[in-house]
Amino acid sequence: MTPPKAPFFNGADLLIAADCVPFAYANFHEDFLRNKAVVIGCPKLDDVNFYVDRLTEIFENSNIKSLTVVHMEVPCCSGIVWATKQALEKAGKDIPLGEVTISARDGKVIQQV
Repeated sequence: MTPPKAPFFNGADLLIAADCVPFAYANFHEDFLRNKAVVIGCPKLDDVNFYVDRLTEIFENSNIKSLTVVHMEVPCCSGIVWATKQALEKAGKDIPLGEVTISARDGKVIQQV
């Protein structure tokens, strides 16, 4: 478990990724992870409310510069986006948020906002 007050979060660009993405997307490290702090989780197998609480703590205690959420196109992965948005609201933060969706069929980016 990542401590929410870890010094590497302070002033960081934060990548929030579903745990299956690095296996499906071959260039994960080069395209998404470079120069970012990272947290990884599975919204299907883990308690999404725990993610909301933990991310809220991170947002409240660190001066996060930007957020990128990378997830698969499968329905369960949208939970990580939901948790991030809920945590931003709970923390009262307006941090720039990008979202990238990866195809479950061929591991390519199918949407980036």
